[in-house]
Amino acid sequence: MTKDKDISTESNILEAAKRVFQNKGMDGARMQEIADEANINKAMLHYYFRSKQLLFEAVFKNAFSLLSPQLNAILNDDSSIEDKIKNFSFNYISFIIKHPYLPNFIIQELNRNPEFMSTIQTISGFPNIEKFKNQVKKEVEMGLIIPIEAEQLFINIMALNIFPFVAKPLVKALINKNDADMNTILEARKNEVSNFIINAIKRK
Repeated sequence: MTKDKDISTESNILEAAKRVFQNKGMDGARMQEIADEANINKAMLHYYFRSKQLLFEAVFKNAFSLLSPQLNAILNDDSSIEDKIKNFSFNYISFIIKHPYLPNFIIQELNRNPEFMSTIQTISGFPNIEKFKNQVKKEVEMGLIIPIEAEQLFINIMALNIFPFVAKPLVKALINKNDADMNTILEARKNEVSNFIINAIKRK
């Protein structure tokens, strides 16, 4: 019973922390606010997570462990490169809209601690692009897509999907949009990104 209660409490804390981090970001969130959201006292929160950084990492790993297998499954299924691009973009953007803290957290952690990448790679289902690379090479040889290195194509997919979230305040200012308009634009990118890339690599 005690073990079940501990697991339930920790899960409750992680859900509460996720809501606070989504609303306030890493810097704006306070441990007391997270404790209040979880309906526990601050001492109990510190018993489970000694610092905000450790709590944030736990929330991140929880979320990334849900996203990572999705992306890996898409990269390694038997669909065409065109469908992989569509499904990757749709799934990634849909997930990040619900977990907007993830991209910036990865960037911040990698800048602060380059070894953090080794932690991410241990997450079950971390994306493997070997099948994707072989498939790109094959579709180039078949004349279905223009000559392009698979690594470059994958970087293009990642960049176009990630950048609007990492640089959201800058993008909002440059295109002069409010939060509601920006959210509409991000939703539209589920199709815009894949259409742009597919049109760029398809043989005319």
